[in-house]
Amino acid sequence: MTQSGRDTHPSPERDVSRDAGDAGGSAWREYERRKARDEERLRRKWGRLGGLAVALSDEKQSTRAWATGAVGEARLGGHLDALVSDSLAVLHDRRVPGSRANIDHIAITRAGVWVIDAKRYKGRPRLRIEGGLLRPRVDKLIVGRRDCTRLVDGALKQVQLVRGIVGDIPVTGALCFVDADWPMIGGAFTISGVQVLWPKRLAKLLAGAEGTVDVPAVRELIAGRLRAA
Repeated sequence: MTQSGRDTHPSPERDVSRDAGDAGGSAWREYERRKARDEERLRRKWGRLGGLAVALSDEKQSTRAWATGAVGEARLGGHLDALVSDSLAVLHDRRVPGSRANIDHIAITRAGVWVIDAKRYKGRPRLRIEGGLLRPRVDKLIVGRRDCTRLVDGALKQVQLVRGIVGDIPVTGALCFVDADWPMIGGAFTISGVQVLWPKRLAKLLAGAEGTVDVPAVRELIAGRLRAA
């Protein structure tokens, strides 16, 4: 049995304040926009047979990927919302200023801030180290057979953005793989300072965080600078 089998249940209904954001909301809206655009193209191409063409056509992979991502974000959002307390706050789906990108989740704890990117990829995440002796060391994030190192670069950019808002408060980046094939023992790792883990492991780290950060104040600071998408 893998770790992924423990985290695939649907998220419960969440009672969070409106400005906390809607986990997966912008990704789902993008899916619906792309789906409507694809269907309209088929209707224009096939005329009176457009409705039949839509019914018989499979969704484009690039369109379906947005729905997959939205489900992963919502599922992780449920795990995070269950942790909310006086010492832990959560924000979802925050706009990156001057960009179409967004930050999936931000958790504010007594120990610092976590910037969390939810991913719903199949396969086992692992760290591949290349070079080291005769050539420079290169760390790569591999999921199944895919080189996903670009995800680390994206997470680091988000971390830098949030650091610019909160100043000296520690900020940690995390890539949380919701449906990955995690082993029963171990599995989590760090690459370029970014934590790579699964929802329950993330929840344990967040819930156990201790420190002196003023959680409500930092939450309001970030929410004011990074609006809900």
